Amino acid sequence: MHVSRLSLSNFRSYADAVLDVGGGFVLLHGDNGAGKTNLLEAVSLLSPGRGIRGAPLSDMARQGGDGSLAVAARLRSFVPSEVEGRVSTALDTNELGIGVGTLPTAPDRREVRINGASASANSLAEWLSVLWLTPAMDRLFAGTAGDRRRFLDRLVLALEPGHAHHATRYDAAMRSRNKLLSSDDRPDPQWLDALEMQLAEHGSALASARARAVAALADRTADAPDDQFPRAGIALDGWNGGDLAAQLHAGRSRDAAAGRTLVGPHRQDLVVTHRAKAMPAAQSSTGEQKALLLGLVLAHADLVAERRGAPPVLLLDEVAAHLDPKRRAALFARLEGRGQVWMTATEAALFDGIGTASRFHVSPGAVTPG
Repeated sequence: MHVSRLSLSNFRSYADAVLDVGGGFVLLHGDNGAGKTNLLEAVSLLSPGRGIRGAPLSDMARQGGDGSLAVAARLRSFVPSEVEGRVSTALDTNELGIGVGTLPTAPDRREVRINGASASANSLAEWLSVLWLTPAMDRLFAGTAGDRRRFLDRLVLALEPGHAHHATRYDAAMRSRNKLLSSDDRPDPQWLDALEMQLAEHGSALASARARAVAALADRTADAPDDQFPRAGIALDGWNGGDLAAQLHAGRSRDAAAGRTLVGPHRQDLVVTHRAKAMPAAQSSTGEQKALLLGLVLAHADLVAERRGAPPVLLLDEVAAHLDPKRRAALFARLEGRGQVWMTATEAALFDGIGTASRFHVSPGAVTPG
């Protein structure tokens, strides 16, 4: 599916905005600070998680508004299928309405609607796959393991929507266990046993899904086109499985002293190498790291299209400006006909070479076709 209409209310710099877009390139140009990334962030909220900036919802509400916000979209080209035992009521119209927002009385509580009915945030992954690249991710390979793990989980989620459920349950159980171990009172061993069984159940599902995604993506990158984007080698590092419940039980004293859980899939890392040079991505040049990251995302988009029958929606923030002309042309060629791609740039000329597209000029608080 792709977004055919995006409507915003009291979101970031927009009091109101409506964009009608096609299923291919959606090109946004305007000055720095005009609000281009805000539009990408709005689209990113149509999937589980905290969006491209990872910001609290209350930060996204427009200053001067009532504290609420709303992001709504129409999705088109829906493929008839059954989800959780129900058939979508949108099958006759080939459209689906989804929306997320907050109320003034609960600015950090995310409300989700699918065809007007309340739904969970995790269920959004069943309808729309969204991936993004932002300037903040340029140094992903040299950054923290947590950043790479979140990037990997976004890739996994596009392939296996149920991944969000296991991630949410795992994190909740780990927080409860950490709090229990750090309390002054003697922890209830039966309560700890129950939490550790939950961690083992959801942790095993997390690790298995990551391993499947990494293996499939490694095969895909090995067969990627030999163009301007170097082929990446990828692998998982860190916790490598075993009886997690037993490991947690044995490590209670150590974890209590550390104030955190020291074993489990939350300790995994995504290891990326420049395949041709047999060099860790973190040691590659800045340009090579950007190209490796783009190559990974493009290979993953192809994998999602193959597995789910439709490509993910890609959000590429200021990517074209940081590529030389050859890589820019190669990027446009790889993206042509591969689903909906939202791109931003400060100048419309950076999109030269792209044919049919939905084009918009962005100025503070306003979006106009052109």
